[in-house]
Amino acid sequence: MIITDTHTHLYSESFDEDREAMIQRAIDAKVERFFIPAIDSTYADRMYDLEKSFPEHVHLMMGLHPTHVQENFKEELQFIEDQFQQRDFIAVGEIGIDLYWDKSTLAIQQEAFRFQIRLAKKYKLPIVIHCREAFDEVFEILEEEKGEDLFGIFHCFTGTEQQAKRAISYNLKLGIGGVVTFKNGKIDKFLNAIPLSNIVLETDAPYLAPTPFRGKRNESAYILNVAEKLAEIYEKPLEEIAKITTENSKDIFGI
Repeated sequence: MIITDTHTHLYSESFDEDREAMIQRAIDAKVERFFIPAIDSTYADRMYDLEKSFPEHVHLMMGLHPTHVQENFKEELQFIEDQFQQRDFIAVGEIGIDLYWDKSTLAIQQEAFRFQIRLAKKYKLPIVIHCREAFDEVFEILEEEKGEDLFGIFHCFTGTEQQAKRAISYNLKLGIGGVVTFKNGKIDKFLNAIPLSNIVLETDAPYLAPTPFRGKRNESAYILNVAEKLAEIYEKPLEEIAKITTENSKDIFGI
């Protein structure tokens, strides 16, 4: 059995005290594939160091997180473009729109989102979308950019069944993490109406730890709790959930 964590910030400062042990715990738990989203240029060296330490397990994305789209966002986008010219990445991410923390940056978030979608199309890569309190705004841009060359993952999906089906219509898999285990998470109520072929597993570690670790630091080994919840929802063995969601991740990332 191999489990894939399609979204984990293993380079986070939260893991500075025990990173290698934490990653080894995940590998021991059959979590052998880690896909690493970017935040901004200040984390790039940490990401590259992580890749050097675990070259067989770690796959890097590059992108500008919407909460980090600030006055210098054009410099950040130039940095991203420069990185793509220098080396390969597995996806453009995480990108999108976040109106939870700061609504005043919506216009530049939209500009950065569009730019990075087009960068992904240029390199024929998937996008990994962050959306918080911004479904309408994200869908508006996806509608503009839709096509065979638009595909990827709608990370940390927390919307309605209707929104799930709309996201899938844009060639996006749904990234399902700890929220599916929460009593008030809601997505567990309709998820079995979504074919498992449209689902990938993720942790978003160190954030959004699943039950029974909710409120604590998340880590990639805890993806087992997410997989077990999906096994319950879809009434399938854990091994089958692991196999199908890993195959789905290969469809998106190409490896």
